[in-house]
Amino acid sequence: MSTPENTSRYVTLLREQVGHELDAHQQYVAIAVWFDANDLPQLAAHYYRQALEERNHAMMIVQHMLDRDIPAVIPGTSAVRNDFGSVTEPIALALAQEREVTTQIEAIFRAAREEGDALGEQFMLWFLKEQVEEVASATTLLAVAERAGGNLFDLENFVARETIGDGGESADAPAAAGGAL
Repeated sequence: MSTPENTSRYVTLLREQVGHELDAHQQYVAIAVWFDANDLPQLAAHYYRQALEERNHAMMIVQHMLDRDIPAVIPGTSAVRNDFGSVTEPIALALAQEREVTTQIEAIFRAAREEGDALGEQFMLWFLKEQVEEVASATTLLAVAERAGGNLFDLENFVARETIGDGGESADAPAAAGGAL
């Protein structure tokens, strides 16, 4: 199906974003496994939840494409980093990843706006709001991890005690293809 809508910059970036979200999913799984292997169950649980959230984001985009009769393509994922030298390294990587995703989401929103795609623009508004929360949460977690220094017990207690982000729960979230996990 080759209509102008299906070859627009918005659609091209949207398709690429499915891959970026799945890459983030895989990276968060790798981070969670690293924390699990290092006996940090609270951090592991947090990043397992983050992984599911990124998977759900990819499937929300897929559902949007399906709903709009835009052919969806599921790409392979990129390599992930599995080894870290300290507790702060994977948390810093997650923050950098969220900042990059924010830039990507902003570009998709701008493309929809420039192309006069009101439906695309409206769809991306939720993702923009979500990225503010994601970057803020990752920034806080990194700051707390840096302050905790070598006291991983305090860091684990912080993660267990505090709500970091929305945990993927949002009443106004778009539907995910196959259902959100």
